Amino acid sequence: MTQRVALVTGGIGGLGTEICRHLARSGRKVVAADLGTRAERIAEFRDETADYAQQIFFEPLNVTDLDACAALAKHVEQKHGAIDILVNAAGITRDTTLRKMSAQQWSDVLTVNLGGVFNMCRQVVEGMSDRGYGRIVNISSVNGQTGQFGQTNYSAAKAGMHGFTMALAQEVASKGVTVNTVSPGYIATDMVKAIRQDVLDKIVAGIPVKRLGTPEDIASIVSWVASDESGFATGADFSINGGLHMG
Repeated sequence: MTQRVALVTGGIGGLGTEICRHLARSGRKVVAADLGTRAERIAEFRDETADYAQQIFFEPLNVTDLDACAALAKHVEQKHGAIDILVNAAGITRDTTLRKMSAQQWSDVLTVNLGGVFNMCRQVVEGMSDRGYGRIVNISSVNGQTGQFGQTNYSAAKAGMHGFTMALAQEVASKGVTVNTVSPGYIATDMVKAIRQDVLDKIVAGIPVKRLGTPEDIASIVSWVASDESGFATGADFSINGGLHMG
């Protein structure tokens, strides 16, 4: 059986790294794409994925650059083979209330979180359709479903991701390509753990399972959505949030 090739944007974050590990554990060859400017973090990523050194590779990428996305897709296909799986996990926050939000803060978040999804999907969807197989997984957020104070930019981008998912899913469903969204709740990543403790305690108190999620909670569902066995699931939003939002 041919080894599936997966490309994960935002692949060296806390969540992205765990997604890469789960995909590799399931037998995929994985390319983690992320900004190439953080040498220390890249070194940490290599240590964290050392058990899969022959399966997980790093490539630098700025997802806001359409030409760079095209070049990376071509490079990955030449070096590792056709891209069967795309996980769009790259994202940033620039939190502030709308009345204080600058046009740059709005644009930065939309350009990375939503524009990056277009930039990468545009590179792989034609090849997937021609080959009759593909799995695209867009990592959104519970805040794209519920909204969040101080996150009009982030919530808009994350809600937009699922609209994109549903539309693209309809375009490629008959071609063996699935497109789905995974919407995590509050996950114990460095970004969430940096929240002031009293605020974090209040967040956890509002989660029915009374804990933060783990990167493994999310990576396990991503691995299934990206699997051969998930072919009847498309256009769906998998909400993994400990019951914080039930829809």
